[in-house]
Amino acid sequence: MSARALAAAVATLALAALAGCGLGGGAGARGVRLTVTADFGVRAVGGTADRDAPQGETVLRLLERSLPVRTRYGGGFVQEIGGLAGGTQGGRRVDWFYYVNGVEARKGAAATDVHAGDRVWWDRHDWGATQTVPAVVGSFPEPFRSGVGGRRLPVRIECAPGSTDACREVRRRLEVVGVPAATAVLGAPAGAQLLRLLVGPWAAVRSDAVAGQIDRGPGDSGVYARFEAAGRRLALLDARGRATRRLGPGTGLVAATRLEDEQPTWVVTGTDARGVRDAAHALEERTLAQRFAVATGGGATVRLPEAGE
Repeated sequence: MSARALAAAVATLALAALAGCGLGGGAGARGVRLTVTADFGVRAVGGTADRDAPQGETVLRLLERSLPVRTRYGGGFVQEIGGLAGGTQGGRRVDWFYYVNGVEARKGAAATDVHAGDRVWWDRHDWGATQTVPAVVGSFPEPFRSGVGGRRLPVRIECAPGSTDACREVRRRLEVVGVPAATAVLGAPAGAQLLRLLVGPWAAVRSDAVAGQIDRGPGDSGVYARFEAAGRRLALLDARGRATRRLGPGTGLVAATRLEDEQPTWVVTGTDARGVRDAAHALEERTLAQRFAVATGGGATVRLPEAGE
């Protein structure tokens, strides 16, 4: 083979290798993370650290590349992951649910594309208290950093009167993870494509139509906590929606919920100013990781739902 022919062959092989890596057909999704747990994030099942996914990757294919998966209904429903199946547990119905950047999916995993920076979280849990948990905090700093559906969204911090210091802390913690945020007073007009963080005591935050769902329990909000005594006390709930204990002054809550087709609304709230301050300091990845919501107080955090008997 002549030198020219050899060079041509090498070039052809190089191009073929690039195409095989997905570069010839367009870049894939970079920095994707998969987490698989059970019992509202308590028990680790599997997953991957940040890695690149091929172009055209779906949530189901991402999962199948990492763990043994069994599906039903033509692949539209995930029945089993890593040998752990949906069905019943202790006489209660449990199934697999998944969240992308902290937002509960509204369609099957085979129909959901993976985008750069996505954090995909599968969890098998009891859904007796509510059939849907529309948003969770355990993928922080998502959805603020990468957005929803591959599109980064504007972020706004809404501050209740007297909560300036807590709002400043929330803004600082978002800046640390590369998220710019606007600020506004609580109750400012909202849009469907806006990610909001409401900061202030529950007595003020509860007037918001989205956050106010928390008062009606997990069946409406997906949040396993409920304020009582005009916001001066927080009842922690277990997976069945039963109160496990009630916490008073200095208690905070970091949770997320959603109303219809709007984007998630996060609440950084509490029974009083001290509780709001503690909740603001909990806004970090290591504290929120793999938690649906957290209660705070006295320097400690409690995973919600709380383990029952």
